[in-house]
Amino acid sequence: MSPADVQVVVLMGGLGTRLKDYTKERPKSLVEVCGKPFFDYQLDLLTAWGFKKFLFLIGYRADMIEEYYKDGRSRDISIKYSYDGEKLLGTGGAVRRALDLLEDDFLLIYGDSFMDIDYAETLYRYQKGKAAGARALMSVLRNNNRFDKSNVVMDGGRLVLYDKKNTTPDMDYIDYGVCMYEKSLFAGYDADSAFDIAEVQHELSVRGEMTAQIVTKRFYEIGSPASLAEFSEYVTKRFSENHPAVFVDRDGVINEIVWNDDIEQLDSPMKVSQFSFLPGVAEALRIFKEKGYYIFIVTNQPGAAKGKTDLKTLYDINTYMIDALAGEGVDIDDLFMCPHYPKEVALTKESFLIKKCNCRKPEPGLIYRAMRKYSIDMARSYMIGDSCTDVQAGTRVGLMTIFIGDLKCDLCKKLGDISPTYIAKDLLDAAQSVQ
Repeated sequence: MSPADVQVVVLMGGLGTRLKDYTKERPKSLVEVCGKPFFDYQLDLLTAWGFKKFLFLIGYRADMIEEYYKDGRSRDISIKYSYDGEKLLGTGGAVRRALDLLEDDFLLIYGDSFMDIDYAETLYRYQKGKAAGARALMSVLRNNNRFDKSNVVMDGGRLVLYDKKNTTPDMDYIDYGVCMYEKSLFAGYDADSAFDIAEVQHELSVRGEMTAQIVTKRFYEIGSPASLAEFSEYVTKRFSENHPAVFVDRDGVINEIVWNDDIEQLDSPMKVSQFSFLPGVAEALRIFKEKGYYIFIVTNQPGAAKGKTDLKTLYDINTYMIDALAGEGVDIDDLFMCPHYPKEVALTKESFLIKKCNCRKPEPGLIYRAMRKYSIDMARSYMIGDSCTDVQAGTRVGLMTIFIGDLKCDLCKKLGDISPTYIAKDLLDAAQSVQ
């Protein structure tokens, strides 16, 4: 499922009553944040992932939204519109009103929220869920009542219950605001019926027809002046201020390499249960944070392409790692993974992962992806890894590089004229060495 083929439906009809000083003359999605309309930030994220087809569900000040975004051609996308009408129908009713414009499967988001997640994972998990009998997907965040009341019960990676009205003590996740649905779920409602989409979500969870994507980065919304100010502060730091970054390889730097009986050699962990942090990693990453660095994990993970595991498990391992580090007080700013491999092998099952790409190190595509998303002081940033491909990828974009381990003769030959800026025994040594 390619983003270019998936319709994105955006709920934009809200009145924004708590933001009345800002929404008297404009809808929430067009409230200005650091010089441009709020929804532009989310739209930029989505188009960077490759989404091309959009349907805006608009109501309050609909003319202003349509006048600003038009048909999307200036952004190389397509935008269609569905109008709320005089009677407010709620979030579910707004989707039902647009039934004739909906595609068979669609992504649904809110126009007053900023949700920076791995949308390729969203599409993949939705398809895997459908193959197992699910009809929808909900992205969820471990919340513990931080941003609002938690409303989701998870059992490992399985969504057990979503209930917005009746919260229980075992609810420690919250619906994040990104969902996917079958169009047929809304066909049974009357065209003018008013209902909240939370009703649909609850019933799906009770029937076991809602799969989940666990995300690890918090969302931002602009439902109140306080949350608008918080997002403005975040935008200023992320898009207007240059910050140095460390681009950190994963296997052999953050976690231990494990023995793989199938190939009888050391390999990346292919199960969550095999993942184990190397000593001093959390402390090292905290030091980088204290010194003002973004932390980006950039990792080649061809295990699924080679048929050693599946892509779902690779996503699960990364989610476990980021969640565990958060529990140690370390927030990873972003993770960029290349799951590709250039040639098919005998065990390959998920053949869509077989491709020549620009994201498999030593190609610098993962680093470029971070550069497009964040304002980075590249001259003060480092690529850190235990392989010559890490040093090569970092050098290609002008980063300083730190090699973890002993730089032996065979590696020197592979590097040729390239030399790492520093050599460190482990990640903690690297963190203590940089300014």
